[in-house]
Amino acid sequence: MRDNSEKLRDILEAIERINKYAVQGREAFEENELIQTWFIQHLQIIGEASRVLSADIREANPDVSWSQMIGMRNILTHNYFEIDLDVVWLVIERELPNLKVQIEAILQTLS
Repeated sequence: MRDNSEKLRDILEAIERINKYAVQGREAFEENELIQTWFIQHLQIIGEASRVLSADIREANPDVSWSQMIGMRNILTHNYFEIDLDVVWLVIERELPNLKVQIEAILQTLS
């Protein structure tokens, strides 16, 4: 069974993979279906890794938007044809930089 550190590293890896293409900007995102799919897949990974983290980790870090990440994962997974690409881009642009810092800090406390 995977431990919390591995799950947190999954989140960081997904953020890095999103960032790899996010630097191309919003126009590339809007025009390229492969980039859209790439971002959605990795946001699902972030939500799933958040969902399977221990309750202790989530409770010890209430400043992290765990429930929002899990909720977004559920929407991306189960309501695929209703995905709002504007919301996806806003999450990538506004939320992921801070999330990366938060996850790195949690990992440091576990080391």
